[in-house]
Amino acid sequence: MIRATDFLTAARERGFHLYSGVPCSYLKPFINYVINSKALRYIPAANEGDAVAIAAGSELGGTRAVCMFQNSGLGNAVSPLSSLTATFKIPVLVIVTHRGEPGAAPDEPQHQLMGQVTPRMIELLGIPWERFPTEPDAVAGALDRADRSMKARSEPYALIMSKGSVEPWPDAGGPPSGTGVRLAVPAPQAPVATRCEMLTAVRSAARPNDILVATTGYTGRELYAIGDTPNQFYMVGSMGCASSFGLGLAIARPRHRVIVIDGDGALIMRLGALTMLGSERPANLVHIVLDNGQHESTGGQRTVTNTTDLAAVAAACGYPVVQRAATPDQLMAQLAAHKNGLAFIHAPIRPGIADKLPRPAITPAEVAERLRAHVADTANSPVE
Repeated sequence: MIRATDFLTAARERGFHLYSGVPCSYLKPFINYVINSKALRYIPAANEGDAVAIAAGSELGGTRAVCMFQNSGLGNAVSPLSSLTATFKIPVLVIVTHRGEPGAAPDEPQHQLMGQVTPRMIELLGIPWERFPTEPDAVAGALDRADRSMKARSEPYALIMSKGSVEPWPDAGGPPSGTGVRLAVPAPQAPVATRCEMLTAVRSAARPNDILVATTGYTGRELYAIGDTPNQFYMVGSMGCASSFGLGLAIARPRHRVIVIDGDGALIMRLGALTMLGSERPANLVHIVLDNGQHESTGGQRTVTNTTDLAAVAAACGYPVVQRAATPDQLMAQLAAHKNGLAFIHAPIRPGIADKLPRPAITPAEVAERLRAHVADTANSPVE
């Protein structure tokens, strides 16, 4: 058994400063330590997949990150582990607890099957792994092996934690003080613009230091077709993870404004992410949702935004600024006026795509590496 400080201090020496995860009793000492630490940052994730996306955004922004959760939630993380970190070659450290471990003490019945297949699931995802160290003198070696693997492969590395690996650590205290905002949300407006017109407006209003994160599907493809620049990141797969990825990126790069361009269908798939952003409130993040009421890239199946007001949901989740943009001019004006503070902009759009819409010729791994270089080169640029 080790102490939380044995591992977390050694990890900090290797550059790991941001942690995101979902609670597990095995992880309680880690989470409590990080929450109480002034040198580390903990982001409580709405689900395991969002934890992976937050860590990926942070890593791409230059802050090494760890995502951690129990194995019963590993299924929630499969999408970003297979189509975000693997596809874009983003190395994050993954700590997965082994509930229901064969041969260990009896656990709750829901952990039985996952306990049997956890190592195989990690292997099927192509992620190298080893057992989480349980002796203080084994910590450095485990972290060094993880470090070498992540640097050589530019992909995640996993540590599977058995029960009783870490000594207890004092509780992190009660819930944070303060109350949520109560905003008067403007009434929805009928769509008049296309996705392309709204994306053109975003590009026109973007500042030199801005980072644009476009959700998967036609949004990323249309943004690329309008004009490809190093400050643009085109999500593929990892449906619904754009805002979580943007959150990690915004925390890692507070001098850059991060503009997440989401879609209604993608946002609904991971609606819990709004609660994380509304709680963390990164001052340098603008969350735009282009809402056409359908999953257009998969055949036009309807979403439920005719009965679910996404702007009202964002307000209820704690976004301090919630706006509507019915036209490209309105969207440009709102982005130009944004100075500081988390903002949500709901922009209804008409369905439809450009003829012969191209796919990016640049690979996802190249997109990630190019953005990594861009944010490093502009790290000291003036904040506008």
